[in-house]
Amino acid sequence: MSKIYVLHENNEWTIHLQKRLDELQLPYELWHLDEGIIDLSSEPPEGVFYNRISASSHTRDHRFAPEFTEAVLAWLALHNRKVINGMRALRLELSKVNQYTALNACGIATPKTLAAVGKKQIIEAAQTLNQSSFITKHNRAGKGQGVQLFHSIEALKDYVYGPNFDEPVDGITLVQQYIEAPEPYIIRHEFINGEFLYAVKVDTSEGFELCPADACAIDDKFCPMGEDSAPVAGVDHPKFEILSNYRPAFIELFESFMKANKIEVAGIESITDKDGKVYTYDVNTNTNYNSDAEEKAQKFAMLALAKYLEKEREKL
Repeated sequence: MSKIYVLHENNEWTIHLQKRLDELQLPYELWHLDEGIIDLSSEPPEGVFYNRISASSHTRDHRFAPEFTEAVLAWLALHNRKVINGMRALRLELSKVNQYTALNACGIATPKTLAAVGKKQIIEAAQTLNQSSFITKHNRAGKGQGVQLFHSIEALKDYVYGPNFDEPVDGITLVQQYIEAPEPYIIRHEFINGEFLYAVKVDTSEGFELCPADACAIDDKFCPMGEDSAPVAGVDHPKFEILSNYRPAFIELFESFMKANKIEVAGIESITDKDGKVYTYDVNTNTNYNSDAEEKAQKFAMLALAKYLEKEREKL
């Protein structure tokens, strides 16, 4: 009998999907790909393989999980197995440069960004960007790694040549235009089977002086998967709110982007500047969901995901 195979490296981010698979009594197996062996002369089992490897795996001491996952995906491709979020999705997950170029190719605006390798080159990139305020971030990131806001080149030099410089795992630092939103929030757009499911508004009014554009990644407590969606102090709404009657025209561009890049499941984050221009700054292909916001809206993405995986398994 074929199964649903979940490729991952973080048990905490997988348990919510497990619960839905159990609830629907579906046959599944978890493959934790921090370590392992592949016999390339063997055949993979029959089933649907769902890739949930994260760009932040190295922060959990799973440094080579993405590389091992790529090897597994190559093995699965050789045997024509059905893969959800395959090789292209993995490469976009691991590189914001790949994300931005792919988004731009589909007509989706991203913040102006320069990629630099080397400390001297980071400074030169900021000088070339020529913005009064700008941010740095890691190319292969997650959890807000390397995100810093600067208001001068001198402040950047102090950071880059100081003891607190955060070296990117792939060596690439991004120097990026700072998008200042007139209201403190970003919106994360969730997609399953390449189709828009819902959007969640993420309040960034508490603790996000650093960079509103990375609001739900700077600290674990603001991750959309977090259980705490209580109102922020002084604010009469929760940090995570699923929007109703929301479908702006650019959703079609997002869906076209996902189709072009063979991504089936993702959360795409955007921010709007004071002139009303929307910038897309992150594509998360191992997206998670906030349970309190879903309960209030009565929309359940992990349930929809489990049903989608089963539908793909049934096609086999």
